[in-house]
Amino acid sequence: MSKVRDRTEDFKDVARRSALSLGYDESKTAALLASFIMHKPRQRSGFTRAALKTLESIGTLEQFLMKHKKDYVDLHRTTEQERDSIEHEVTIFVKSCKEQIDVLRNSINEEDANSKGWLGLKGDNLNADTIAHKHGVVLILSEKLHSVTSQFDQLRAIRFQDAINRVTPRRKRKSTTKSNAAEASASSSLDPDMKRDSEVRDSDVSQAAPIRVQEQLLDDETRALQVELNCLLDSVQETETKMVEMSALNHLMSTHVLQQAQQIELLYEQAVEATQNVELGNKELSQAIQRNSSSRTFLLLFLFVLTFSILFLDWYS
Repeated sequence: MSKVRDRTEDFKDVARRSALSLGYDESKTAALLASFIMHKPRQRSGFTRAALKTLESIGTLEQFLMKHKKDYVDLHRTTEQERDSIEHEVTIFVKSCKEQIDVLRNSINEEDANSKGWLGLKGDNLNADTIAHKHGVVLILSEKLHSVTSQFDQLRAIRFQDAINRVTPRRKRKSTTKSNAAEASASSSLDPDMKRDSEVRDSDVSQAAPIRVQEQLLDDETRALQVELNCLLDSVQETETKMVEMSALNHLMSTHVLQQAQQIELLYEQAVEATQNVELGNKELSQAIQRNSSSRTFLLLFLFVLTFSILFLDWYS
């Protein structure tokens, strides 16, 4: 067996001489030879760049949640305003990521509509595979965003549960204040005769009258403050109930989004199967057309031979 000779240096010499004959200088020639070894990276498409940007945004959102997780859950680290600010920023992040995913999905739909040929059939298998790949990318991004939003929903549920736990002892205090108010109203509804006796005794003890008037004023102010605080407590409880309901609705919406993602995946699989069926149908149609053309050719040839045979027999006879 003969030895294989390495012709790499010969190839480089030929390439160098060809470059010099075409007017290349030394720097261009060196760049040309380097391009044989180190190829330039492929230019990424607009869809790929947008998908990577969306994935980076989702990763930034996840890092933001991990960074402010303790600040959002722990009541002693931050105030209510700071927790509301964190929730607002997370909402803006989620909305931005969802808009980017919608833009990617719309671009796929437009490309799919433009790639359809005659009778709405896809003409290129490579293009169909590319569109299917892009649908998979959008589905992965949607699932990634859903996992991050579900983590934030859990943190929000913990916060609302802590708020409900703080409200529970206030409700007990409210019931005790109501019982005290009932006792006060019952004591005020005494018999009129007893009130007159007390007035007689009050007239006898005229020195204690100013003090009791001040106490009565203080009691009235205290009761007014209690009524106002009870009204504020009712409004706070109503607001907290609405917030809990909103959290439940948000969690329900995220669950529906996940179900829609699963349905989209099922539709994608059905679309791929339908594409394969259409391709098989096109093959069958092309084979039927070929059979029809071949049978037509055979029929014409047979008629020609038959006519020629009849003419020959007529001439021969």
